[in-house]
Amino acid sequence: MLTLTDIRKTFNAGTINEKKALNGVTIDLDDGDFVTIIGGNGAGKSTTLNAIAGVWPVDSGSIVINGKNVTGLSEHKRAKFIGRVFQDPMTGTAATMEIQENLALAKRRGNPRGLKWGITKREREEYHELLKTLDLGLEDRMTSKVGLLSGGQRQALTLLMATLKKPDILLLDEHTAALDPKTAAKVLELSDKIIEENHLTAMMVTHNMEAAIKHGNRLIMMNNGRIIYDVKGEEKKKLTVNILLEKFEQASGSKMNNDRILLSKGETD
Repeated sequence: MLTLTDIRKTFNAGTINEKKALNGVTIDLDDGDFVTIIGGNGAGKSTTLNAIAGVWPVDSGSIVINGKNVTGLSEHKRAKFIGRVFQDPMTGTAATMEIQENLALAKRRGNPRGLKWGITKREREEYHELLKTLDLGLEDRMTSKVGLLSGGQRQALTLLMATLKKPDILLLDEHTAALDPKTAAKVLELSDKIIEENHLTAMMVTHNMEAAIKHGNRLIMMNNGRIIYDVKGEEKKKLTVNILLEKFEQASGSKMNNDRILLSKGETD
């Protein structure tokens, strides 16, 4: 479903601020894979997701989504293949529009625009049933402005919007980092449910090692723009936080010194 081949990206090349963000990243994702990506600041996690989404062009390498080479496509042209949920709950929704209007926008993604009634009765019924699956009471607030929702409610809604038209690949970029632990757990539970029920191929960047171990069928660890550890199946199920830290030390030749990761290793998200 997704193939990255030798992806390289350098920011501010030739200047004092030169940074090799991606240094030969190669990944193959099968249909239905749910990969969690972990690593310290500057490891290349979010940069990898941005490369897939087409936020900026890569320096070299190729990106193939569901058999289509999208390496040269702009971000908006890739949007029809990709669903994305960001770290900031304010991103991904239109705050001044109603819940049902946001869902209608997501439903029409990639379709030609025309002059007709905005939301049909059938669509309202569909959105009502979809919102019920979140178990947050939003199905009774469909005309409420999204800006009135809590961060967790917005992330749950954004998840629905990102997957309303089944994307080839779902990108979750630390989408629970800005939430309190209880709300984060709920959003992660919803993520698992939506990915499994829709048989989606997904990548989730996280700083939380326990979340990386608990969710998905595969785990990738990055450091200095490279993949240094890639584990799946039964081996992943046997992972613990301490084993993960040991693997990092073995692969990178140094201890994990990223405060954000170390502080989160005892959390359960």
